Amino acid sequence: MDAFSSFFGAQSASRNNWSYDSLKNLRQISPVVQTHLKQVYLSLCCALIASAAGAYLHILWNIGGFLTTLGCLGSIVWLLSTPPYQEQKRVGLLMAAALFEGASIGPLIELAIRIDPSVLVSAFVGCALAFGCFSMAAMLARRREYLYLGGLLSSGLSILFWLQFASSVFGGSAAFFKFELYFGLLVFVGYIVVDTQDIIERAHFGDLDYVKHALTLFTDFAAVFVRILIIMLKNSEENERRKKKRRN
Repeated sequence: MDAFSSFFGAQSASRNNWSYDSLKNLRQISPVVQTHLKQVYLSLCCALIASAAGAYLHILWNIGGFLTTLGCLGSIVWLLSTPPYQEQKRVGLLMAAALFEGASIGPLIELAIRIDPSVLVSAFVGCALAFGCFSMAAMLARRREYLYLGGLLSSGLSILFWLQFASSVFGGSAAFFKFELYFGLLVFVGYIVVDTQDIIERAHFGDLDYVKHALTLFTDFAAVFVRILIIMLKNSEENERRKKKRRN
């Protein structure tokens, strides 16, 4: 937790120093890299649309589950093993992975629609705002400023994995699940900043694989969205329980 407090402390400190001079940091990004970032975020938007289509297909035909999760993982492995010059194939695999991912989280989205559709909209808007703000923070910051957090976040991701493993084997309380949920949200929010700066840095050194970079940001977006949605659903359920108690 000290790592995350120092991270957000650095964020607040850099926020205090933001001025017109800090906005000029965008000039450090060359035109080639700017064009690459446009391709990355355009591909990310298309992947999000494909993911929404996958969730809609689940609502229609109930296709989301273990098989779609395997399909998503298989598409990602296939994409990463495909040479960069096969651009159309890799874009198609990215869309397929996003479609399967949307179908996999379709049951959660369907539950949110049944409970309160406004929660789903609020979760997506909140995730989009957080993603946009942290991505912009990474772009406005000095080059490589937050890349050192990658090791800390990897450790946090490892801790999160073992927490989930322990809860599945030994069972966990509501407080344990809540900690795991918020801790995972902090980890993947941090990854938005680190991955954005890593993509920019790789592009400066000639790695212009926008499909792979869009996949990286898509996985970050999906992880943050799922956790925000679960948190908002739990809060909505708690509010409903309180209202029922007051009525009784």
